[in-house]
Amino acid sequence: MAEVPEKLNKPYEPADTEGRIYQLWEESGFFNPDNLPCSKDPKLKTTNFCIIMPPPNANGRLHAGHALTIALEDIMTRYQRMQGKKTLWVPGADHAGFETQVVYEKKLEKEGRSRFKMDRKELYDEIMAFTLESKKNMEDDVKALGASCDWSREKFTLDTAVVAEVRETFRKLYRDNLVYRGYRTVNWCTKHQTSLSDVETETIEKNDKLYYIKYGPFTVATVRPETIFGDVAIAVNPADTRYQKFIGQTVDVQHPEGVLSLVVIGDEEVDPTFGTGALKITPAHDHNDFRMSETHNLPRVEVIDQFGKLNDKTGKYAGMKIAEARTNVVEDLQTLGLIEKIEDYTHAVPTCYKCSTTIEPRVMPQWFVKMAPLAKMAANAVRAEKIRFIPDNFEKIFLYWMDNTMDWNISRQIVWGIQIPALICTKCNTGTLDTDHKAGDACPSCGAPLTPETDTFDTWFSSGQWPLLALGYPEKRDLGFYPTDVMETGRDLIFRWIPRMVIFGLYLTDEVPFRTVYLHGMVNDKHGKKMSKSKGNVVSPIDLTSKYSADALRIALVIGNTPGNDLSLAEDKIKGYKHFCNKIWNATRFVLANAGDTTLETPKPAFTPRDEEILKEFNVAITSITAHYENFRFHLAGEELYHYFWKTFADIIIEEMKPRLAINAKHRGADAEVHGSDRQAAEWLLLHILATAIKMLHPFIPFVTEELWDMLPRNKKTLLIIESWPTSL
Repeated sequence: MAEVPEKLNKPYEPADTEGRIYQLWEESGFFNPDNLPCSKDPKLKTTNFCIIMPPPNANGRLHAGHALTIALEDIMTRYQRMQGKKTLWVPGADHAGFETQVVYEKKLEKEGRSRFKMDRKELYDEIMAFTLESKKNMEDDVKALGASCDWSREKFTLDTAVVAEVRETFRKLYRDNLVYRGYRTVNWCTKHQTSLSDVETETIEKNDKLYYIKYGPFTVATVRPETIFGDVAIAVNPADTRYQKFIGQTVDVQHPEGVLSLVVIGDEEVDPTFGTGALKITPAHDHNDFRMSETHNLPRVEVIDQFGKLNDKTGKYAGMKIAEARTNVVEDLQTLGLIEKIEDYTHAVPTCYKCSTTIEPRVMPQWFVKMAPLAKMAANAVRAEKIRFIPDNFEKIFLYWMDNTMDWNISRQIVWGIQIPALICTKCNTGTLDTDHKAGDACPSCGAPLTPETDTFDTWFSSGQWPLLALGYPEKRDLGFYPTDVMETGRDLIFRWIPRMVIFGLYLTDEVPFRTVYLHGMVNDKHGKKMSKSKGNVVSPIDLTSKYSADALRIALVIGNTPGNDLSLAEDKIKGYKHFCNKIWNATRFVLANAGDTTLETPKPAFTPRDEEILKEFNVAITSITAHYENFRFHLAGEELYHYFWKTFADIIIEEMKPRLAINAKHRGADAEVHGSDRQAAEWLLLHILATAIKMLHPFIPFVTEELWDMLPRNKKTLLIIESWPTSL
């Protein structure tokens, strides 16, 4: 009779188990697909399965959203590995350009230092040291959550090979006339002193004043009277009969510092129902006005500097910050009798997504990607059903962004990142590749000397190439895993990251980067509120694993969490799944204590009709649970496993079997043989249902299941991580 392992007679201790089990997995080499049984046997026909981990930012510890990502992707990876596929999950770390520099700037502020007073190289080296230390902590967090990714293939977005290939992609875009240096309005953060792309701004609703200002023969409505000094035109809709006679004329407009002569233009973009139907046009400080300036060949007069202060073109207002200048300009306009009325006005205002500073449109020379042809290519691929979205409503969101795209500003005025491989002319703003010219060469446009570009890439430029870069592109070693199978990430990245990966994948290889996009929702606090440090409701997943176990956190994050929908994370739920892990532990102790000489290799005995019924019901459950896994219904797979194990196996089947397991030596002769076979059938049924359930639970709760699998009576001792997925008993 097999003895019950001593550790089963004690309560399950995750703290004593998880680190040891993870080390066991790492030492086995099975995270590496090259070491899997399917790769070692040349007779086996193998199918690849690959996930690229969205690289966490290497600037801090993991948050609850990361924990959900790790849980879902590890569930997919472990399931596919048990299906016998050559399974690769590539981990990585993102230097996270702007975001990491913001984090480091806060550190500098606490130390009484400023990046603006530091040497470029000194700042870069300090951030690199900070990032590498943070990267190590982040990797420890990923391991603590049980991620079975191939650490031998880990990539960092600032690895030498990655940086070289990112720069080469820029050069290819330039040669293909898909990148240009343009003088256009950009989203400028006056606090962080850098431009931002449209997806790096957040729009908030703001209560402002709408000022009606007398403008010669017009009255215009504006929320920005302080930009009057940069006005170059008045725009009306050409179909607006009130103003048709003025189109093409020049009118004089008084302001506190003098008189402006403004041309009146007709433009169909003007909404006749807004304000008075006449607009002041300030191309240097408004995106829509800039587009009108391109259409009507208008000049651009900058009157607000990079720090958000009025410049010397504004007379006595020079040096004032925007809010102060607005107040003073309005007071002076009122003194001149030029304010007709002031109304309350609520409107959408773009802000910096990191510091909430109101974005200031500025005209600057920057590098832009021509998005229209690239976005069309991505949209066509999705419409051709080359990529599946889960949930499917996100396909419409993806297509909306691709069908309404704008050229992408990829320049960032920060130190931390990949420097753009170009040379620029500070006189005429011409830009050229670093491979075509060298510093000091004459500008091909004006003859002035060229200087190295100091701007760095928008971090999405490098991370957009991640599925290829993570597989070592253009080296062919791992490109057999491309296109990858699944990109699992947060739903908020449907317009930030997903489109860029599809675009770059198609542009560089003519192949989509992944077949399926699985989008999870945000992880909120127990009240459904967004977690933030200012609210004090941020929950550390590592603290939760220390308290309840990684297994309990993982399964709690997934069960009840439908794709694309936000999750409210309550500790009581995690605690409940800790009890579930204990239930599995205790049930295993009972089954092994009553298994007798039965092992997993014992032939199937004769069953009672009730045994056959239990077996049939269990096989139906196996089919159903497997279908959930196959169709990305992990929340349902986990729920069905939980209810079957606890409510059916532990509460009903084990209880039914107890009388049969109680049979002992008092039975003699034929009676003993009958009762003995009845007990053996019960032993066999319980042991095999337990072992199969442990297999199916492994992707959700890998630590406790691996620990229990090692205790099950069997001749061939193998790790659960490479066991075959069950089909039926």
